[in-house]
Amino acid sequence: MLNGGQPCLACPLADCEALHQPPADVRQWIAAFRHGEMRFTRGEQVFAQGTRPTFLYTVLSGVLMRTRLLEDGRRQIINFMFPGDFLGLQAALDAEMSHTVEALTNATLCTFVREKFFDLVAQQPRLSFDLTWLAAHEEAALEEHLVSLGQRNARERMAALAVFLVQRGIDTGIAPGGVLTLTITQGQIADMLGLSLVHTNRTLQTLRRMGLVDWTLSTISVPDIAAAKAYAKIDGSTFSSRPYI
Repeated sequence: MLNGGQPCLACPLADCEALHQPPADVRQWIAAFRHGEMRFTRGEQVFAQGTRPTFLYTVLSGVLMRTRLLEDGRRQIINFMFPGDFLGLQAALDAEMSHTVEALTNATLCTFVREKFFDLVAQQPRLSFDLTWLAAHEEAALEEHLVSLGQRNARERMAALAVFLVQRGIDTGIAPGGVLTLTITQGQIADMLGLSLVHTNRTLQTLRRMGLVDWTLSTISVPDIAAAKAYAKIDGSTFSSRPYI
């Protein structure tokens, strides 16, 4: 559903400490450039693989997941998107989408007309830099996920994913007290980490007994993020203040 939504100068992302908002004059330009807002319910698709979407989006609220479907029906979950993330530049602007984006929770997205993207590039070099920054950091997150699939064992993979999700939740203000309320099924975890359902269940139980990750159907918590990062062999800090459009 598309509507005008709330004005950019009252953007809900402005209250998020981990996001730094554009200057007032740039926010005014964004207000004139944006098309409106769209709301999606849990399970609804924002982008469908193989289509040419009309809009690009900034996530205002909610959590979404990006997936790739193979011809035989197998699915790989690629990444998760949180408030402040920009959707639509993960594929060539003149090509069909190579993946699907689905709402994991009810979500509100700020919309921008895809055909007008080059107006942003030409008129707002600072925003172009911010989009480049966001793309680079998504690539870094995907690199971390690739390392998990290629080199980490099942427990390390799951600890790394839990750290990523909880830290993003903390950074975007949706994980109060370090507890992220988010329904991710064991099947979805398995699709993300390349594990069987049985192995996924056993690994979840093992990490819970170790006190590293407490992952239920509706919540994810990491009691000691530093310890979980050390266990998963995550080097340094991959989290920093992020721009948004």
